[in-house]
Amino acid sequence: MSYVFDLGNPATNANPFPEFARLRAEDPVHWSPAMKAWIVTRHADVKQVALNNQQISADRLTPFFRTNSEYQRGSIQSLVRYLNHWMVFRDPPDHTRLRRLFNKAFTPTAVENLRPNIEGIVAELIDGLDAKARRGETVDFIADFAYPLPASVIMDLLGVPRTDLDRVKVWSDDIALFIGTAQVAGNKYLRAESGARAMSDYFRGLVEARTTTPTADMISQLVLARDDRDALSTDEIIGTCILLLFAGHETTTNLIGNGFLYSMRNRDQWERLVADPSLADSAVEEYLRYDGPSGAFARVAAADIEMRGKTIREGQRVFAFMNSANRDPDAIDDPERFDIARPQNPHLTFGHGIHFCLGAPLARLESGIAALRLAERLPEVRLAGGEPEWHDSLILRGVKSLPVRLS
Repeated sequence: MSYVFDLGNPATNANPFPEFARLRAEDPVHWSPAMKAWIVTRHADVKQVALNNQQISADRLTPFFRTNSEYQRGSIQSLVRYLNHWMVFRDPPDHTRLRRLFNKAFTPTAVENLRPNIEGIVAELIDGLDAKARRGETVDFIADFAYPLPASVIMDLLGVPRTDLDRVKVWSDDIALFIGTAQVAGNKYLRAESGARAMSDYFRGLVEARTTTPTADMISQLVLARDDRDALSTDEIIGTCILLLFAGHETTTNLIGNGFLYSMRNRDQWERLVADPSLADSAVEEYLRYDGPSGAFARVAAADIEMRGKTIREGQRVFAFMNSANRDPDAIDDPERFDIARPQNPHLTFGHGIHFCLGAPLARLESGIAALRLAERLPEVRLAGGEPEWHDSLILRGVKSLPVRLS
C-alpha cells in the first residue's frame, strides 16, 4: 500500500487513533519508510512481539549506537555507558539478574507501605492548586500536580532530596528526547548526553555517600546488594538509579495527565467518579487503556521473522503500539468508548512477559490515590485552555500542559 504512517506529523501525533484503526484493518504489520521501522498495531501481534524473546531483542541501543555518528565521534559516551545498564534494554541472562534484584523493592507489601507518603504528597499538591487558584494564578495540572506527584514519590524512595526536583526535571527532559525517540527535536543526542552525564555525576555522589553511611532508602539497598551473589557494579547502580528516577515519574506523569484530560473531555465519566469514588481503581485501568502513557515499545529483530505475510529482517526495528492494541475491537469490547467502570480491560500498557513493567503496582497506587482525592476535593475542576500540545515522542505519550479552573 502507498499509505505511510508517520508520527512526525503533528496532526497524527495529536490523534493517532484513526491511523491505528486503518493500519489494524489494512496493514497491521506496516513498514514505515518515514520511521525506518515496522509498525505493529493489533492486540495479538503486539502481545506476540512482547513474548518473543528469542527472535526479538529488547537491546535496541547496541545496534543503534554502533551506527550513530555521535557515538563514533565519542560525544555521547555517558548516554551509552549508563543506559546500556537499564534492564528494559537488556535480554536474558542480564535482564533476569537485574530484575531479580529489583523485584524485592516492588513487592505488593513494599508498595502498599508507600501509601501514607503518597496520600500526604497528594494532599499537599491539591492544597497548592487551591492556593494558586485563590491568588488568581494560572493552575497547570501537569506542572502543578501530575509531574511533582510521581517525581516526589520516586525521589523519596531513592533518597533524593525533593529540593532537587527542578534540576532533575531538566536532566530527565533531555534524556526523554532520546528514550522517547523524538521526531523533530534538534541536537537530541547531545542534549540527552548532557542530561545523562549530569544525572550520573549526581547519583555517583549519592552512591559514594551511601557506601560510607547507608540510610533507609533504595540507593542504600542497591549499594548493599554488592555483597549478594548477583552483585551490582557501581555503573549498574548509577544506571539503575537513572532508570528508576526517569521511568518512575515520566510515565506516571503521563498516566495521570492523560487520564485527567479524557475525564474532563468525557464529563459524564468524571461525574460518575465524583459520585462513586470506589471506581477510582477501575478508572485508572481505563486511563491506562484509552490513551496510555507509553504509546509503544521498541524492539530489534534478532533473526528474520514472518508476521502476517511480512518478513521482518534481522536488525530491523519494530515498534509495537500498545495504544493501538488497546483499541483493537478483536480484543476490547466497544474500544472507542471511554468507560471508567469497564468490566473487562485486558490492556497491554504495562507490556507482557518478562519485560512487564516492574513499577506497575506503584503507578497504579499513585494514580488511584490521585483520582480518588481529586474527585473528592475538586469535583468542579475543568479544563481552561484550548487543544493541548502533545510531546514529540514515539514512545512516551503525554501532553505538555493542561491549564485548569478549579470551580
